[in-house]
Order: sequence, then C-alpha cells, then structure tokens
Amino acid sequence: MTLQPQLDAALAAAQAAKEVILPYFRTALQIDTKDDQSPVTAADRAGERVIVDTLRQYFPDYGVLGEEFGAHAGREGEDARWIIDPIDGTQNFIRGIPFFGTLIALEQAGKITVGVVSAPAQGDLLYAAKGLGAFADGERLAVSSISDLAQATLLHGSLDLMLRDGYWDGLTRLAQATRRQRGFGDYFAYTFVCRGQAEVMLETNIKPWDVAPLKILVEEAGGRFSDFTGASSIYSGHAMISNGHVHDMVLSLLGVHPS
Repeated sequence: MTLQPQLDAALAAAQAAKEVILPYFRTALQIDTKDDQSPVTAADRAGERVIVDTLRQYFPDYGVLGEEFGAHAGREGEDARWIIDPIDGTQNFIRGIPFFGTLIALEQAGKITVGVVSAPAQGDLLYAAKGLGAFADGERLAVSSISDLAQATLLHGSLDLMLRDGYWDGLTRLAQATRRQRGFGDYFAYTFVCRGQAEVMLETNIKPWDVAPLKILVEEAGGRFSDFTGASSIYSGHAMISNGHVHDMVLSLLGVHPS
C-alpha cells in the first residue's frame, strides 16, 4: 500500500501551518514558559492547532502526539499517530532568526513511515515516505559517500547539554577524529546530513517530535538513524543521524554502549 495519501496530508498540514505561523515572525510576541522551562508563543499553539485540524480532514482516525497539546488517542484499533512539532527552534523564532521549522511525522505500528520538514522563513521543504524516497523542494536527497571519519563533518547540538548529560569526553574524541565540526542545532543541522553536506549530526536532551521526521528523511536518503546506543528509537532523549558509512565509528568513539 502506498503512503502517498499520508504524505500528501502531511504536506498540506505543513503548508497550512506556514500560513498561520509566518505572520507572527519578527513581531512583538508574548512569550510564556512551559513546565519544562522551554518557551512557547501563540504561534506555536496556533500552528499545532491548524496542523491537527488539517490532518484530521484526511485521516480522522489517527492519533496525535504534539509538543504543545500532548497525546490524543486515535480510533480504537488504529495503530497510527501523527507526531508534531509546530515550531522546532522556538528560541530562534523568538529572536527573529529564520532557522526554525515545522516538523510532522507519521508513526505506524511503532515505525516512522512519513516525514515532512518545512522551514517557513526560508521557503525550504523536505519530505519522505517509506519506499518513496526523500526529497528537498522536489529534488531527490542522497547522503554523502564519505567513509573516512577523518574526512567527515561532524554537527552537534548544544555543547552545554552534551557536557551536562555526560557525553563531553565522547564529543571530544569525535572532534579530534573528524575534519570539521559545527554546531547548528535543531532540525536545521539534520538536514545537512540528509542533503549530503555533512556526515553526522548528534544531540541530546531531545523529545520524539524533535527528530521523528528526520529519521525517515535520512533513511530514505540512504543514511542511518539511531540513539547513542545504536538503537533505532526516537524516544531515548538522544539521537544521531549519519550517512551510514561512519555511523558505527561514531558510536564507538562516543563511548555509549547498550545496557
């Protein structure tokens, strides 16, 4: 069974979110603080509402897991749910930095099968579905062919979180083993690997909606997704994507092993 209808629904929802979110960008925003101390704005909430409303027009029986409004079960017996982050990179959004994205993924029977990443301020759109390939603005995506870690570009999230969560020594080893290291953060850094512009991106202190669509994007582009132990899970609180060729070497140097 093709996943094109589900992908079309996710693309429609991303477009609807873009139309709602962009008018808030670089305006005076009221910033609230959630229980986890992360910021949230009216744009985040309005974006999630329109995404859910749009998706339900296409697939009313699917469940939802959203960053702003939590989990809502679908029809009994339907093992599918949308995973939504209306604005990934809210701090950037608040400060007028254009690198923020709307992330939408479909999880079916525990597997991510559809993913859409929309960057409204950049006009950038990446999307993938299991078996259909990964694309950016209509062009097929492919990861890089670099297999020598010494020639690889390493991307990472917040340095303080890597230090706080106990991965500093591993990150130091990786910095010494790779050719270039850059910290971009959020969805944006993952797209470099999907486009073949970097070989590995890793970060900690994440939620499933931060990485769900990136998992299927990199896999359909020929790469690999895992947590820091090598497990293919978006629920571990840490994640890494790579071109696949350097994945095991990176895990080894990071020094985290399955329990």
